[in-house]
Amino acid sequence: MALIDPRHAAQQRIYERLFRAATLGAALLVLLILGGVALSLLKGAWPALHHFGFGFVTSEVWNEVTDQFGALTAIYGTLVTSAIAMAIAVPAGFGIALFLTELCPPVLKRPIGVAVELLAAVPSIIFGIWGLFVLAPVLQRHVQPWLIAHLGPVPLIGKLFQGPPFGIGILTAGIVLAIMVLPFIAATMRDVFDTVPPMLKESGYGLGATTWEVIWNVVVPHSRAGIVGGIMLGLGRALGETMAVTFVIGNAHRISASLLAPGTTISSAIANEFTEAVGDLYTSSLIALGLLLFIITFSVIAAAQAMLQRLERRALTSI
Repeated sequence: MALIDPRHAAQQRIYERLFRAATLGAALLVLLILGGVALSLLKGAWPALHHFGFGFVTSEVWNEVTDQFGALTAIYGTLVTSAIAMAIAVPAGFGIALFLTELCPPVLKRPIGVAVELLAAVPSIIFGIWGLFVLAPVLQRHVQPWLIAHLGPVPLIGKLFQGPPFGIGILTAGIVLAIMVLPFIAATMRDVFDTVPPMLKESGYGLGATTWEVIWNVVVPHSRAGIVGGIMLGLGRALGETMAVTFVIGNAHRISASLLAPGTTISSAIANEFTEAVGDLYTSSLIALGLLLFIITFSVIAAAQAMLQRLERRALTSI
């Protein structure tokens, strides 16, 4: 039996301590960067928050001449456009991922998968230009008039589709965002579905389950953590997108019940006005918008983590 060299063992212990210290330092560095960003945003936003108080969040007035600023319009636009994007992209991404992993012929799997990944590589400004010069005219001439004529008179939801067809607006921005986040959601879900052990699916088929039953009762439960992660990845991209939304949302600081009307988001407002901000209060108000976007994104991620923990506890208790 070979004896362990004491010097070699001591050297390995030193390397182990160095490795632990390096990984701990990397983890703490992330926390320091995150805390530094939060503190810098809070410092820059404090003059506006101190001047307007909680009214900064609840007011929709944004007037540079009178130095009256409120974030409600930008918050509304950010949340509504992101909700529209996720309502379109999540089902589409889920279907694409399932098709590629469970139903797609082998000859088409690679070309479609590469096309999805290439769509994720397109710069956001290209989506914005395409949305402004291609998508918006199509929506203005064909889609929005149909929505106004057929859904506008419907009770309850009719207010969402009333008004003139501008082409650009909240709905257009939501559709562009959906196209942008779709490849991230689809690619993440596809990779997660590929990790399901083939034995589990073959066992389901062996028991006489249909393809849909195997997907719903085997693939989805095994992949729920990854599914939620892919959705949160897409939502984070939708909340913070700037240039594409700036092109097509109309950049109007007002809240309208209609999804066809122009609006604004936090990121587009900052991109449009930061270089032209005159005065400390104006600049501080824009930084305060950035702080609110930081808080919204952090809250979404925290809610996703809480949801995952609840799902894991439920899965353990059901065993």
